[in-house]
Amino acid sequence: MNKVRCRNEIMEKIISNKIQCKHCGEVIESNGIHEFVTGKCETCSVDGGHYHLGHSYKNSPEEDFIELSKVEEDDE
Repeated sequence: MNKVRCRNEIMEKIISNKIQCKHCGEVIESNGIHEFVTGKCETCSVDGGHYHLGHSYKNSPEEDFIELSKVEEDDE
């Protein structure tokens, strides 16, 4: 079962935690809480699996990656 996170008091369930690098085009995904994955050009990384959306980048999120993560509202 995916963990639930809270953003602005809205409970959300992380379905996937992934990004696409704007520099090399690679899609990288983290599936585990401590799985830190860096793209082949080393411009951006993703971390946290289905527990938290952690992203690292060299310049800025807008310049370095496209957000592909999926979350849904949790009805619980």
